[in-house]
Amino acid sequence: MPSKHSPPLGSQAFQDPSLHSQTVHVSPSTCQDLSLFKDILREYRRLDDTITMRLNRANATMRDQQREHDSGSRENVQNQACAYLWRELVANWKRRTQLVQYCSAVVDQSLKEKREALQEQSNDHAQQRKTQAAIFADEVKRNQVHNELTVESIVRKRAVEAFRSRCQYFVPQSADEEARRLWDAAQK
Repeated sequence: MPSKHSPPLGSQAFQDPSLHSQTVHVSPSTCQDLSLFKDILREYRRLDDTITMRLNRANATMRDQQREHDSGSRENVQNQACAYLWRELVANWKRRTQLVQYCSAVVDQSLKEKREALQEQSNDHAQQRKTQAAIFADEVKRNQVHNELTVESIVRKRAVEAFRSRCQYFVPQSADEEARRLWDAAQK
C-alpha cells in the first residue's frame, strides 16, 4: 500500500524542496566551519544548476493552471513561467549574498580580534606562535569565503545565460530596482 508521503520522483525531486527540509540558522560557528558554509551555498545553488529543467516544469505548471481555471487572463504562459522563475532566482541570490556577506564579516571580525590579541602578547612567545597559527587559519578561511563572491558572479552569469536562452523577451519589472540591478549585473 503506497504511503501518503511518498518521496518526489523524477525531475520533481530536483525541483521541489525536500519534504523534510530544515531551516538553517546561520551563526558565527557556521561561518567558521568552511565545509558547512560551502554545503549551504551548494544547496542554495541547486536552483541555478537546474534552471532549464525548472523552466520546463514551470511552463507545464502554468499551462495546466491556465487550462484548469480557463481564466480570462491570456497572458503568455511562457512569460508567466519566466516571471515566476525569475522571482525565485532573485530571492535565492539575495539569500546567498546575505550568507556570504554575513560570513565575510564574521571571519573578518575574528581575524581582527586575533591580530589585536597578538599585539597584547608581547612577552609570551609560545602564545604568539599559537595566535599566529590561528591568524593564518583565519586568513585562509577569509580568502575562501571572499572567493565565494567570485563564484557567485560566475554562477549567476551562467544562470542568466540559461534563463535568457529560454526567456528571450523577458525583462524584469522596473519597479523592482534590486531585481533589475541583479539582472544588469549578471549581464556583464
